[in-house]
Amino acid sequence: MADKGFCLWFTGLPCSGKTTIAKKLVPLLKERGLNTERLDGDVVRQSLTRDLGFSKEDRDKNIERITFVAKLLSRNDVATLVSFVSPYRQARNTAREQCTNMIEVFVKASPEECAKRDVKGMWAKALSGEIKGFTGVDDPYEEPEKPEILIDTDNESVDESTQKVLAYLEDKGFVPKA
Repeated sequence: MADKGFCLWFTGLPCSGKTTIAKKLVPLLKERGLNTERLDGDVVRQSLTRDLGFSKEDRDKNIERITFVAKLLSRNDVATLVSFVSPYRQARNTAREQCTNMIEVFVKASPEECAKRDVKGMWAKALSGEIKGFTGVDDPYEEPEKPEILIDTDNESVDESTQKVLAYLEDKGFVPKA
């Protein structure tokens, strides 16, 4: 199965560690010979979805577009790492239906820890009321009910979290063992 595409869908609150873990995984997967692509919320918002805001409808449209790209990549044998808050279960379930071998990775972190990690100051602005509709403050985040992988970044290092994902992929035959 190591030649089959898959989609690692990292979901969690803003600043929970999704991008950090995905970035750490990319070279490890490439070292094992996998064609690998990373789709990240901040990057995609600057190109593919720059016309969208942060209403529920726009967030759903954002994930719909990302799902389409992830579907194309994963069905063409690309290890696809998707790092988006993707706060709504229904949108993630739709992605699961469309992407080849989707693996939901819940990157769990407390709002307090996420706010501490926030280099852009978005959490502080949201908590002060300066930003409205911020996921985890005044817009809901619907936690995954049965993610394949649970990462607890409040209690795990980046290396521990990365190794947990890699071990899962090895165990399920998506990547060859080192």
